[in-house]
Amino acid sequence: MIDELRAYLAWAEDAGLQILASGTATVKTKLPLLEEVRAEIGECTRCKLHKGRHNIVFGVGNPKARLMFVGEAPGEDEDLQGFPFVGKAGGLLTKMIEAMGLKRDDVYICNTVKCRPPNNRNPEPDELASCEPFLKGQLAAVKPEAIVTLGKFAAQALLRDDTPVSRLRGRWREYEGIPLMPTFHPAYLLRSPGEKAKVWEDLKQVMKKLNQPV
Repeated sequence: MIDELRAYLAWAEDAGLQILASGTATVKTKLPLLEEVRAEIGECTRCKLHKGRHNIVFGVGNPKARLMFVGEAPGEDEDLQGFPFVGKAGGLLTKMIEAMGLKRDDVYICNTVKCRPPNNRNPEPDELASCEPFLKGQLAAVKPEAIVTLGKFAAQALLRDDTPVSRLRGRWREYEGIPLMPTFHPAYLLRSPGEKAKVWEDLKQVMKKLNQPV
């Protein structure tokens, strides 16, 4: 009898069920792990971006980060190295994170699409749709306390709002109960350094939200 009970409990765990004290079973919500999300992607061929890629650029950082940065798409350096935000824009993002009193290892960083669009063009709707389940999986696995979206496409992908990022930025929004702050992409700041002050104001709001000293 004891062996049968143990076997039943093991089966229930595998089936995603939770056995209550009354003996009844209820469906237990099991959040994915980042490793499981990456395994689900595999050597992805779900959209046309796979044809020109060198590496899938999944994500990097603390798997239990309080803060998550979501960018738009990998660039050339990211495609070659397989990690997000490692080029010039990535260097600026690192400085932004350090200005907040954090390290890159403290946060989690990813993009809306995991393969580089040709010639760094904007991601197209079908490409964003193909990668969306994996972005949502990353968010569910990390469970951050706040999200910062970098650039137009990251904000629009999560908020379902085509308002220009220049009007979205600076005001808290929400993604599935998580506070979300849209701001400009570091690549844009490299072209328009005069906008850095606006991004710093956005990041200060994030620091206050996380009770980080400003």
